[in-house]
Amino acid sequence: MTLSRSRLLAGAAAAALLPLGAGVAAAAPTTPAFDPQMVSALAAELGVSARQATDRLLAQSEQQGKLTQLQGSGAADGAFFDGTGRLVVNVTSDAGTAKAAELGLTSRRAAKGESRLLAVKKELDRVAAAGVPVGVTSWQTDLASDTVTVRVSDESRPEAQALLAAARRHGDAVRVERDSTPLAAHLSVSPGSKMTFSASGGGYCSVGFGARDSQGNRYLVSAGHCLESSPSLYSGSTKFGATTDTRFHKGTNSVDMGIARLDAEDSIATSVYTHGSSAGSPAVRGSARTAVGGAICKSGATSGWTCGTVRSYDVSVTYTDPNGGPNTTVTGLASSSVCTMSGDSGGAYISGDQAQGMTSGGPMGQQCTFNGGNQSGKSSYFQPLTDALSHYGLTLTTS
Repeated sequence: MTLSRSRLLAGAAAAALLPLGAGVAAAAPTTPAFDPQMVSALAAELGVSARQATDRLLAQSEQQGKLTQLQGSGAADGAFFDGTGRLVVNVTSDAGTAKAAELGLTSRRAAKGESRLLAVKKELDRVAAAGVPVGVTSWQTDLASDTVTVRVSDESRPEAQALLAAARRHGDAVRVERDSTPLAAHLSVSPGSKMTFSASGGGYCSVGFGARDSQGNRYLVSAGHCLESSPSLYSGSTKFGATTDTRFHKGTNSVDMGIARLDAEDSIATSVYTHGSSAGSPAVRGSARTAVGGAICKSGATSGWTCGTVRSYDVSVTYTDPNGGPNTTVTGLASSSVCTMSGDSGGAYISGDQAQGMTSGGPMGQQCTFNGGNQSGKSSYFQPLTDALSHYGLTLTTS
């Protein structure tokens, strides 16, 4: 048998898509349906009921349709929703004011308007293109205040001076605000998706589960052999974490678990990516170990979504290195009838909504039907998640 880490050329990691749910329907047949998660998020933000949040979304949709009509006449120069959910439209003429009133929209004659603000913003973009303005957090149009807002984390940085000088030339069209928190690109990596060991690809494994320590630091829990010789982890060309520990060591008695500390701006998603299968995106809600004989499925970058049952726990195996390296005994695994292939290592096993473990290995040369679900005559081994969480003192990140 062999490990399931692949040394094939890797492509860009696929993104997990969350399915849209059915919304609350109104009487009119053309009423849009809203994602329940969107409704609940808006309700929490506004401190209102789900029904009130839905009504707010319906009102916004109706006003947006009227704005489209006004924009078609050329009378609008930007628009924004105010704190009450009312759409306010910048108009450029008395005719625009009349047209907005005819449609039932609130209008105003802004001193600058969207067109002028966008011109200022584009000038700042040109300045930034000549040299990254470190110390300037962001710059953006703010239609409500009729300004371009520039947020600065460190005005003393010389890299920021050129952009700030350009901004101040526009007088009250620009507003400078202090912002002490620098920004970074955020990456949410889904269990079961592909992770590589360099920005250019090369060998790859699959993503396991996210967890936290008692201080709130975030980690990826993975198969140890995936992390053994890979200090940095990438999703596509973006680095998202670095190995901090592995208990797998070739040629010795090993345990196939390891962890990687996530970069501060990144996270592991709490739903499993199933590579476009009919399973959707199963939520991760706990890590209760399923009994022997229990149904289990796994997601991996090579064979996708495959399923079977748990055969045994506390299994020891001997892995043969297909590249001629030393053989290795691995203990503490679980066996299953789930099909896996090279590159699936580290991928997420789940039973219902309970995370079970990460792919370790399987028969050398085993072939799986991609997203084939249950496939007879197959087998694999996985590192139980609960053992890894216990050893490292971590708590699983759940939905």
